[in-house]
Order: sequence, then C-alpha cells, then structure tokens
Amino acid sequence: MSEAPSPRIVIAGAGPAGIRAAATLVEAGLHPVVIDEGHRAGGQIYRRPPAGFVRTPEQLYGSEAAKARALHALFDQMAEAGRLTYCAGSSVIAVHGGRLHMLGEGGLQVIGYDRLILATGASDRVAPIPGWQSAGVYSLGAAQIALKAQGVALGRRIVLIGSGPLLTLVGAQLLKTGANVAAMLDTSSWRQQMQGFWGLAARPVVTLRGLALRARLGGRYHAGVALERIEADASGVTAIRWRDAGGRQRLTPCDTVGMGWHLRAETHLADLTGCAFIYDEQWRQWLPRTDEMGRAGDGVYLAGDGVRLLGADGAEISGRLAAAACLADLGRPAPSASADLRKLARLERFARGLARAFPWPAEMVRALPDEAIVCRCENVSAGAVREGADLGGGEANRVKSLSRVGMGRCQGRFCQLAAVELVAAQAGCAPDAVGRFRGQAPVRPAPIGAFLREG
Repeated sequence: MSEAPSPRIVIAGAGPAGIRAAATLVEAGLHPVVIDEGHRAGGQIYRRPPAGFVRTPEQLYGSEAAKARALHALFDQMAEAGRLTYCAGSSVIAVHGGRLHMLGEGGLQVIGYDRLILATGASDRVAPIPGWQSAGVYSLGAAQIALKAQGVALGRRIVLIGSGPLLTLVGAQLLKTGANVAAMLDTSSWRQQMQGFWGLAARPVVTLRGLALRARLGGRYHAGVALERIEADASGVTAIRWRDAGGRQRLTPCDTVGMGWHLRAETHLADLTGCAFIYDEQWRQWLPRTDEMGRAGDGVYLAGDGVRLLGADGAEISGRLAAAACLADLGRPAPSASADLRKLARLERFARGLARAFPWPAEMVRALPDEAIVCRCENVSAGAVREGADLGGGEANRVKSLSRVGMGRCQGRFCQLAAVELVAAQAGCAPDAVGRFRGQAPVRPAPIGAFLREG
C-alpha cells in the first residue's frame, strides 16, 4: 500500500514567526515552502544586510544579536540541507481557491497549498500631520531599513516623531552610528507612559533595557508634545513646528523627519483568505480572529505581528504554535504547546502595557485641518474624507469609493487608520462602527506584464 502524499504547506514570511514555523514542520519530517519578500531570511527586526557588509550583528541588532544569529543560522541550515524550499525576493499578491499567486524575479507563479501559514508581520503605524507628504519624511521603519541594510542615515539633521519603543530604538541606533538627531518628539506624556507600568512589569529586563536606551537620548527626547506641522520648501523638509508639554511653541530645523506610532498588523492576505476580524479598542485597529494556537479556519494559520502585536519573541512563539496546530490538524505528532501558551500570555500583558503607555494619537488625527493630506498616494485631504463621510453615511468603503482615500499604491496601509478616525468623528460614532477597507488583490503593486499569457 503506497504512502499518502506529503501535504503541501506554504509559509508566507521568513521573519521570526516564519522561521520558527518552518523549523517546527521540518523537525516533524515535512518539507514546507517559504515565500519571503526579502532576499535573506530574518524579517524586519532581524533584517540582514547584503553579503560583504562590514558591520557586525552586535552593531546591527544590539542586545538581540545572539537571537538574530541563531535564527539566521537555523534557517540557512534548513535551506542549505534542502529541507525546505525558499522563494526569496518574492511576494504573495493574491490568494484564491487554495492557490497563491506569487510574484518574483521569474515572473508570476501560481502555487497550490493544503495548509497555509501567514507570518506577514507588521509595518509602521503612521499618523498624518500637516506637511507629512513632503520629500524627506519617512517612517521609522524606513529609516531603520536604510541603517541596517546599507549603513545609511537618511538625513543630515534628523527629527523623529511619534510614540512607542521603535521611536526610542531607532533614535538610539542612529546616534550610535554618529547621525545628527536634533530631537525626538513623543506625543505620549510621562503620565500616560506611567499608566502602562503594570503591563510593562511583565518583562522587567526588556523594560529596563528600553529605559537605558532612553537615557542615552538625553535632552533630545521630549514627552507629551503636540505636533503642529512639518515645514518644507521645493527641496523638501526644512523644519518642524511643535509645542512642548508646557505649551510653548518650538521650531526645530531639520532636513529629515522619521515618524511612527508603534505598529500596524499586515492583514491583507489574511483578509483575502476569508479570515474573520475583530476591532481591538486598545490597539485601535482591526486584527484577524484566531484561536490561541493561531487557527483562522479553512487550513489557514496566522503567526507573528500580523495577528498579535507581540514583538520578535512573541512572533517566534506564535510561529511554533501555528505549526504545531497545523501538525495536529493533519493528524501528526505535534509538540506540546502549554509552555509556549504561558509565555505568550505574559508577552500579551507586556504588549497591552505598551499600547496603554504609548497610545495611538486619535484626538490629534481627528483635529486635522481640512487642508491636511491624509492619503499621500492619492493626495486626498482630511476635508475630502470628511465630505465623503457626510455623503457615504460613515461607512469605510463608501468613503473610500467617494474620496479615493486608500486607493493608492499602499492600499490604505498608511492612511486607513487615520481615515477611519476622521470618518468616525464626522459621523459621531466609534471607529469599529465605521468598519475597515476591504482587502483586494494584488496586495502589492505588480506590473501588468506579469499577468499576460501567450495563447
């Protein structure tokens, strides 16, 4: 009697979650396919520079260097031994009927799967302020990518704005390389930050490490600021106007602004697979609904920051859990999940503490002047979004169709959360009542030629 064919399991993403999921499956004797947009596995937090780069992991990843080395080595060993198939430099741009449409250097391919693990990670959560569409304004993640991948500081005089751990981390990393960071402007006040104390106490070592990084920033760091506008001329950014915690108006000259308010889960592929979503009031965004192991239904499993914003350690754990759930559902022996579930609960408490200490600036967004740009891709103003809300009855996708907000290259990744806040304020309802933009394929920009076929 012949053996049953091995199930085809595809993992989208090769960050901490995707690597741990792949390792769990490989240990169980399976051969997963790993698709990743990067050319070398590691994800954003453990992003690897090109070959021949002279900076060491200690310089790139700081206190996380040992974890980065271990994950990189683990994945490389599995790939070199032929125990998985690695599709580097490739994007999943659509999912339909148990098939993935993958765009890579070789063009468009269609890959079938029996089980799918989405480890798509997260991107910067940005809040618009007047002038943010100017040349020289980047997300914190973009500044970090340039630093890790090429050893480049984006600007000669840099101001970082936003809130959350990434603001402190990127500032410290830039200063360590000798970059000129003129100011770091945090919209969260000291009082607000203290409100997250009990959650942050769930990981005291990490919290103390963050405070030590903060101490290195010295007088550059300002808490509880009000951001007014980014000044610019024809060449790009020239300064930023802001008010300090005491209400005094300040003007800081700069040629670069990096901005970010923690993270936004990358959920487009989860949406296309039919996953259910819930609005998380504390994170102020829609997140996919799964069970504690990451099951999202119909052979789909979610792991990492694309479902729970728990950072790199949480991503590793959730990657193992998703793979264990997949094995159990296939009727194969799966590793025990009890210890990982306990760790995940502690990380969840810590993450909730972060969300409370460094909140999304909803009131700042709702107070945007009508002329401020909300959607940089389509040049849609706050006034146009408010007008769309009046005409569309306060529903996200109606406002999208009327104003074109979220219809650009990023498909709402950078403007959706702000647009929803504006619509909710205009309609007099909560953001969850407004809904969310529906995900559409292709989830990444793709050339028309990729879809053409001969004959």
